[in-house]
Parts: sequence; C-alpha cells; structure tokens
Amino acid sequence: MNDTALVLTDICKTYNAGKRNEVQVLRDASLQVARGEVVALVAPSGAGKSTLLHIAGLLDTPDTGSVMIDDADMTRLGDRTRTAARRGQIGFVYQFHHLLPEFSALENVVLPQLANAVAPRMAEERARDLLERVGVAPRADHRPAALSGGEQQRVAFCRALANAPSLLLADEPTGNLDPATSDQVFAALMTLVRETGLSALIATHNLALARRMDRIVHLQDGEIRAA
Repeated sequence: MNDTALVLTDICKTYNAGKRNEVQVLRDASLQVARGEVVALVAPSGAGKSTLLHIAGLLDTPDTGSVMIDDADMTRLGDRTRTAARRGQIGFVYQFHHLLPEFSALENVVLPQLANAVAPRMAEERARDLLERVGVAPRADHRPAALSGGEQQRVAFCRALANAPSLLLADEPTGNLDPATSDQVFAALMTLVRETGLSALIATHNLALARRMDRIVHLQDGEIRAA
C-alpha cells in the first residue's frame, strides 16, 4: 500500500459535448491527497469544484482520466461496485446538511451503518461516540428541525464518518453558517478528521479556513494548480 488515499490523473469533463453550448469544466485536472492529509480546494463558484468532488467520490465519471482510491482504480467500475466503494470508503459532507427530518440526530448517524450491515448495537455505540466528539451528544434524541445550524452540520459530519471511510469529501461544509459558527463547526470537523486519521479534500471559499488545512490547491480554468 502506498501513501496516497486519492489520486486523480488527467481528469477531463465536458458537458453538452459536441453542441454549441459545450462547456469544458475540467481539463487534465490532476491531484493527489496523501493518507492523513487535509487539502483545501479553493475555486470561485462555477469553476467546477463540485464536479471534481463528484468524480472523486464516484458520483460521476470523467470523460477521460483516472480515479484511484486506496490504490484501487475506480474509474470504470460497475454501478454495484461503485456503490459499495462509496458506502465503505468515502464520506460526503455538503453545504446543506441533508439530514433525514423524520429521524433523530442519533438515528441519522446509525442508519448509514445499518445499510452497511453493521449490527444495531454497534452502530448506536459508534454514533454516540461520534456525536460526543463534536459536542452534540446531549442533543442526540432531537430531530434536525430542533437543532441549530451548527449542530445540524456537526451531525452531518458524524454521519459522513459513520462507516469509518478512508476519504472525506466536503463541498463548502460551512458555507451556510455565520462566521462564528463556521469557525466552531470547522474546528469540530478538523478534530474528527485528525482523531480518525482521515484523508480529506475540502472545497471552500473561506481562505481563513483553507489556511488551517495542510495544503491549498486552486481549481482554475479546469486545472488544479498549487497555491
């Protein structure tokens, strides 16, 4: 096993290929994320960072190029294998929490584990441990509507880490929060990442947050460039 968790090589992605409104979003974009490394992906809106994250997370496929996760080529896997890889190896966090409104915070963290065939008691123990780490354990039995924005997002972090992935992908994870809450929530995320030894690729507009990560890369004109 080598020391990289994610390797994107010469990723190209074009929408409406061959049509008058063709848009090339990614152009030979290449990036490596080392094991245990937290990389900030900085780009303006519309630059293609969500597309890049979707390709890295096996939610989309590149036109050309390759995606390696944990030394395995994920580029042309079948749907079932891709789903299994997403469920077991990758955690996702979005700008909006996307918690299931009819379930409690605890249940939102338990459910992904049950879908991955984890025993209910073990799933609940892990969920409570994760919620404790981010300071939301006292609110474990509350539904998302009864939680603050910062609490909702911290629960979303726990859900993303529920199945102990090796790679975390986050798309503007504090983008909907005020500056003070954003700082607190980001600190909780970094604590989880460091304690679990995760590798992470985190897209953000916030340069102050980006500077707290291990490395910054920019997505510009469809290409990945070092800061």
